[in-house]
Amino acid sequence: MVRAATLALSIGLAFSLSACNFIRDDINKTLGGGNNDRVKQADLAASQVTTIGVNAYLWRAALDTLSFAPLAQADANSGVIVTDWYANPNAPGDRVKVTATILDADLRADALRVAASRQVLRNGQWVDAPVTAATVQRLEEIILTKARDLRRNAIAG
Repeated sequence: MVRAATLALSIGLAFSLSACNFIRDDINKTLGGGNNDRVKQADLAASQVTTIGVNAYLWRAALDTLSFAPLAQADANSGVIVTDWYANPNAPGDRVKVTATILDADLRADALRVAASRQVLRNGQWVDAPVTAATVQRLEEIILTKARDLRRNAIAG
């Protein structure tokens, strides 16, 4: 009787282990994974490869682009980068503050928003001044281009 119970238990364990492999393989197949190297290579540069809350390529490109100014806040989970006021040494009476927000985990043009504030020094007071739309658009273009280059380099290398 003990032998029969041991045999039944062994067979039950063997089936349950094979079921685990079947389930794992089925999940990998459903999610597009697998054991071939080509899929792993493609996944390396997927637009959503990230351990943070937003697209990693956009995040890194935004940090690189805004590195000219001191950072006031950088939160990778919410995707918000805020610089402190930056005054160009060639124009000390003019300063700018930039906020970049990454809105999605995909590398897309509409996943990035940049806003800028500008102030000029008048009579010893900082006064708000308009920022041209072209400046904000140019910053967005630079960030997106860098993010695409980072992704392209990840695929190639």
